[in-house]
Amino acid sequence: MHIDWNAFTPWTSLTGGLMIGLATALFVLGVGRIAGIAGIVAGALQSLRRGGTDNAVAWAFLVGLALAPWAWRLAAPLPAIRLDVGVPGLIGAGLLVGFGVRLGNGCTSGHGVCGLSRLSLRSLVNVLAFMGAGAATLFMLRHLIPGQ
Repeated sequence: MHIDWNAFTPWTSLTGGLMIGLATALFVLGVGRIAGIAGIVAGALQSLRRGGTDNAVAWAFLVGLALAPWAWRLAAPLPAIRLDVGVPGLIGAGLLVGFGVRLGNGCTSGHGVCGLSRLSLRSLVNVLAFMGAGAATLFMLRHLIPGQ
């Protein structure tokens, strides 16, 4: 295993983690809902299907997520994006993640950030499952499939 010490940024990572924790705590205390992105997106889309935008909190949250990179650009350049897969791979990965979110009844932010902080056993099982699946997928792509 190789560690890229030039890319090791513990203080930036700690600051980001503290900001995520503060945001999720404020969301649950202020709105009374878990800040799981999958649930928030589902609520926003359901409000559209009903013919309105009655879920203003969900829409505000999603607009904030969309604007965050633009706000970051005011302070620092965005990191470079590197894709090691083509469009079909991205589409396949997105569909698999979407299936996993539905199967696990939540996403990484809902289970990993909010659920674990509430000591939810269901969230712990989900986090172990998607982290294990991610590690197994990376191992297969790096070591078992030729040309990857």
